[in-house]
Amino acid sequence: MIVCSSLDDPQVAALLHQGKVGIIPTDTIYGVVASADNEQAVERLYQLKQRRDDARSGTVIAANIQQLIDFGVDEQVVRGVEHLWPNPLSIELPLENNFAYLFQSGPHRAFRVVADPRVAKLLQETGMLLTSSANRSGHPPAATVAEAKEYFGDQVDFYVDGGDLSDRPPSTVAVIRSGKLHVVRPGAVTIVDDRED
Repeated sequence: MIVCSSLDDPQVAALLHQGKVGIIPTDTIYGVVASADNEQAVERLYQLKQRRDDARSGTVIAANIQQLIDFGVDEQVVRGVEHLWPNPLSIELPLENNFAYLFQSGPHRAFRVVADPRVAKLLQETGMLLTSSANRSGHPPAATVAEAKEYFGDQVDFYVDGGDLSDRPPSTVAVIRSGKLHVVRPGAVTIVDDRED
């Protein structure tokens, strides 16, 4: 098991390029991460999280808007929400069938453009990453690497120690319905939910 002290450690990007799965401090909380364009790595992440196939939560994080477009997310949809990023705000966007391995409960996935420059720098090197909170399904997210190790031990390939992140809330999760943004999970960003009661 490899433990790195910084996202700048070249081992981190190299391991992700190799299809490895690790735990890093994201722009919000600690996350289990894998390369979003590596289907085998994505499947391994979900096995580690002990998720059912119909409960594949998590977010694909990007360094910038262009990464989303280059990955294949519909540019028109991305342009409609780009003013909300970078921010700890994950927005569910539609995906084409060739990304079925990333589907959540349907042909969509939550995406986020990160505001943290250290995470953005890593993503520029690795491409987009799928991240899910560093915990077992149904348990609280790890606030430290020590807590993450209690969950995953040597089942992941590496850890990046970013200190105690207990003061960081998870991202806000939202979805677009009928052209309006609706909150699915409250979090770090407060947005106006104009859904009618």
